[in-house]
Amino acid sequence: LGQILDALDKSPHAKNTIIVLWSDHGWHLGEKDHWHKSTLWEEATHIPFIVSGPGIPPGRCDRPVNLIDLYPTLIELCGLEPIPSLDGISLVPLLQNPNSDWDRPAVTEFHKGNAAVRSGRYRYIRYHDGSEELYDHQTDPNEWVNLAGREGMASTIRELALWLPDSWADPAPVKSAYDFNPQTFIWTRKATGEVFSGASTSSSR
Repeated sequence: LGQILDALDKSPHAKNTIIVLWSDHGWHLGEKDHWHKSTLWEEATHIPFIVSGPGIPPGRCDRPVNLIDLYPTLIELCGLEPIPSLDGISLVPLLQNPNSDWDRPAVTEFHKGNAAVRSGRYRYIRYHDGSEELYDHQTDPNEWVNLAGREGMASTIRELALWLPDSWADPAPVKSAYDFNPQTFIWTRKATGEVFSGASTSSSR
C-alpha cells in the first residue's frame, strides 16, 4: 500500500484521486469462544473503512455505516448524478463532519432470516428461529451480556427491529451446484442446464 500511495503522490493524479480502503468481513480469534467469521457479532462485521481524497478533511468517524453506502458516496464525490434506486446512501456528510447527525444504523445479514442492526450504541440480532440478542456497546463493547428480554429493553428492540428486512431473497446456489469446464471457462448449472461463460485467454510460448 505504501508503494502505491508513494507512486500516486509522485504522479499528476495525486490531487484528483479518491482512495478507499476496506475489507469484506471481520474475524474472530477466540472471542465469544468462536474462531473464524460467519457470525453477526461485532468482531465478524466490523471492518476497516478509510476514505481519502480531494476536499475530505482528515478525521475519524464512529458512526456505523454499510459498504452499500460506498457507491453512492463515490457518485457524490465525483460530482455525478445520484441514482435514487440504490439501497445505500452517501457518506459525504460524515466525511465532511464526522460528528454530523446520523440516525441510520448498519444492517448485516448472514444466511436467510438472520440479521443484525448496529446503531451507535446497540447491536440487535434476530435469528430465523425468532431468538434475539441485544448488546449495549456503551457498557459492554465485547458483547458478553445479552439484554434481550430484560425489563426496559423492549422499546429499544422495537426501534432497532424497524430496520430488519421484511423480505428475503433466496440464497445464491453454492459452487457445487455447477459443473465447471476449465478449458472454456464455462459454468453449467446442474439442475437447469443454464450456462454461464467467463473470459478465456490463451498464450503461446
